[in-house]
Amino acid sequence: MRIARFSIDGNVAFGAVEGDKPDELVLDIIKGIPFADFELSGTKVPLSKVRLLPPVLPNKVVAFGRNYAEHARELGNEVPEAPFAFFKPSTSVIGSGDEIAYPSFSQELHHEAELAVVIGRMCREVPRERVKDVILGYTCANDVTARDVQRREKQWARAKGFDTSCPLGPWVETDVDPSDLTIQLTVNGEQRQLGRTSEMIHPIEDLIVNISEAMTLLPGDVILTGTPAGVGPLNVGDEVAVTIEGIGTLTNKVIKRG
Repeated sequence: MRIARFSIDGNVAFGAVEGDKPDELVLDIIKGIPFADFELSGTKVPLSKVRLLPPVLPNKVVAFGRNYAEHARELGNEVPEAPFAFFKPSTSVIGSGDEIAYPSFSQELHHEAELAVVIGRMCREVPRERVKDVILGYTCANDVTARDVQRREKQWARAKGFDTSCPLGPWVETDVDPSDLTIQLTVNGEQRQLGRTSEMIHPIEDLIVNISEAMTLLPGDVILTGTPAGVGPLNVGDEVAVTIEGIGTLTNKVIKRG
């Protein structure tokens, strides 16, 4: 099931995305929330008539860096022996179609296409064999990074946590095997990144085990799983799109920060 979060006529709701052709997609409005038992209302609205929102509002976004060997090497970094985590605040999250605001304190903004895991229930110290039980589904992410600030500052809070630096969407796909999906990114239609999730150094199970040893994960929390090689610059006016096989396409435009 593809679960979207959207607004229509000033109201916010979740809906199940139905249909195959992009111009014929409809939303069957969900009674309740997707983190508990829910029903489909049978009330359907065309996707074209709503505004897609970030598919979840996470309490926290836990991101794992250098989880693809070629990406680590392209930036001159060693491949970490253990998962390497950092945070992006909830205020960094935007949805598909929203604008990425180029931060005024950076002159080198980079894209990073990533598979995002959406947590479905509260959990802590999750054993590896139970990881699938705590996952609601998967979505596309762009870990937008102020690369010059990342190099300059020891902490990555500003470089990766500024407002609009975490596009997510377009929806959560609950029925996909994430182990070997194509992940690609284009800028203005030109391919910049292309990889497969099977190239991760540490698979999703290891990432969830690692972070849940330290902290409680809540429904709607998001785990970013790393980016394949090919990261590069974004400029004002660029349209950047992350496409993941079996999930969909997340599209955002870069604007000058007002």
